[in-house]
Amino acid sequence: MATVVFDLGGVVVQWDPVPAVAAAVGLERAERFVHGGEFDFAAWNQAQDAGRSFADAEAAALATHPHLAEEITSYRPNFAHALTGLVPGTAEVLRALHERAVRLVALTNWSAETIHHGPEAFPDVFARFDDVVVSGAEGVAKPDPEIFRILARRLGHPVDGVVYVDDSPRNVDAGRAAGMDAVRFTGAAALLEELRRRALLE
Repeated sequence: MATVVFDLGGVVVQWDPVPAVAAAVGLERAERFVHGGEFDFAAWNQAQDAGRSFADAEAAALATHPHLAEEITSYRPNFAHALTGLVPGTAEVLRALHERAVRLVALTNWSAETIHHGPEAFPDVFARFDDVVVSGAEGVAKPDPEIFRILARRLGHPVDGVVYVDDSPRNVDAGRAAGMDAVRFTGAAALLEELRRRALLE
């Protein structure tokens, strides 16, 4: 059975932390918190993707940025607002692959404490996956090579030549370094062509 491994955020589901924070503090403050530069939201969030608990994350951020307490503590309880929809066209690609008996596995940088929101919001799409490897649960995030070794154990075979779809260039590079047939996702139409070229779809 052929296998295709998909990243989730930016490939299958649309993720934007601003609406989650804005649910508590308003759009202007949320935009400033996430993108303004005073607080490094991306690095802070990556640590949760790599296994840090939100309790520890919030405590660390509150210690250094106490004036941003409302913003810091609003993200986790409002996380469902960060899932703003499905990436156009990818669900149809997943369905087509599933109908051709291709094994579908997800490999995602996502906190173990918030991953449940994905299948709750999009149950039909998540049901297509035979397995979901969550970085936060494994304690290591892409592009660390260890996550690809974990993926191999979960697959039950080496990742050499397995098609892997991700929108992050550094994660695509890491997948290739691990031996995967890594494809950078730029849209569903381009992905369809890549999958047809590999005879996974007609």
